[in-house]
Amino acid sequence: MAGHSKWHNIKHRKAHQDKKKGKIFTKLTKEIHQAVRQGGDDPYTNYPLKLAIDKAKQNNLPNENIERTIQKASGNVDGIDYEEITYEGYAPHGVAVFVEALTENRNRTAAEVRLQFNKNGGNLGEDGCVAFMFHRKGQLMIEKDEATDEEQLMLEAIEAGADDVQVEDEYVQIITVPDAFQDVKDSLEQAGYAFEFAEVTQIPDIYADLDDQQAEEAHKLIEALEDLDDVQNVYHNLV
Repeated sequence: MAGHSKWHNIKHRKAHQDKKKGKIFTKLTKEIHQAVRQGGDDPYTNYPLKLAIDKAKQNNLPNENIERTIQKASGNVDGIDYEEITYEGYAPHGVAVFVEALTENRNRTAAEVRLQFNKNGGNLGEDGCVAFMFHRKGQLMIEKDEATDEEQLMLEAIEAGADDVQVEDEYVQIITVPDAFQDVKDSLEQAGYAFEFAEVTQIPDIYADLDDQQAEEAHKLIEALEDLDDVQNVYHNLV
């Protein structure tokens, strides 16, 4: 039986990010910068910016950093324009990997991503080789405790607009379409729920179920990619 699970991966990712707080802050400011450059500086009319700000606050990026980034991006003070690029491939043991990057130097980023795939037992593939496995969805994870009323939570999530609610031993997973994510999140927060994870993300159709050793080998590549300055998100289909 595989020792990993979606919940394990959420915890694994969070622990890894906590060790790299400074790097996470840099990625968050880049995401805010890009959202402003593409849609303006008003989060009420620029939904990607609202999501980027919420994500930054969840990761404890100081408000002054958020405001400074918005001001700089609005006037393009630094003269920086980032390009959005995706990469696709496989980690060890057939784990599908989908990478999103923001970069001002496409050649540098491509070389760095390719190097990490090669060094960590993966294979960088062609565009489209794994993208079809992933779909953009809102994902909210709530850790269960003795006070969790599963039926009440399911009812509140569905009434708020969730597409699906999955109750597991340690957590409840709530899935939404991207446009409903914020409404569901706001509604459940007002009802008193706290989230271990809440983002619009890429969710795979099929999962690779590995044992602990195999999963750690796959995670080695995933974490190496996450550590690259130009990489914003690394999605995978490890259970």
